[in-house]
Amino acid sequence: MTDKAEDIARLLAPTVTSLGLELLGIEYLPSPGGALVRLYIDVPQSEAAGGEMEQRLVGIEDCESVSREVSAQLDVEDPITGNYTLEVSSPGIDRPLFGAAQFARFIGESAKVTLKLPHDGRRRLQGKILRVEGETIVFELDKVEFVVDASNIDKARLVPDWIALGLAPAVDKSGRDARPGKQKKETGRKPVAEPSTNTSSTNRTAHKPSDAE
Repeated sequence: MTDKAEDIARLLAPTVTSLGLELLGIEYLPSPGGALVRLYIDVPQSEAAGGEMEQRLVGIEDCESVSREVSAQLDVEDPITGNYTLEVSSPGIDRPLFGAAQFARFIGESAKVTLKLPHDGRRRLQGKILRVEGETIVFELDKVEFVVDASNIDKARLVPDWIALGLAPAVDKSGRDARPGKQKKETGRKPVAEPSTNTSSTNRTAHKPSDAE
């Protein structure tokens, strides 16, 4: 997250927590027409673990309630200059990752990362999360360890394993569908559209009055 996003996240986190949810992180994207403030929320990790009780998921009602409370708080605290659009969303299947602790929750999975500053000649990378050591994240890239400081990460998202999720077919070494009965060469096959993420979001635009009003 940017410094501005981190400041806003610290301000809003207690409000989101009071609603029984967790603020994963914030994206703050300024532009001449007005900034975009995007919040990602989730259920607390203890509830997301499931167990004997049915696993709770973030719904549109959660997004709407967070949007109402957060919008009111932003109007009072006024941390953003000018117009802005507030968007509240669940993390989705390709969930964003903010901070080393969130990477630690998904050790063994793959992530796509954009760095603030190039490291070892790389600005972008995609690899398996091997381990987290304090604020340092170790990835596996081409069977070699690649160490990144969490403070140097600009954006990061999990890369879903579509095959493991049953949303894409397994393939053999030749690239053909490896499922039984599917080995015959298929001709004229249309490409399969990638499934959309299971994300709920609400948009809210807050216009601050001008001095002339």
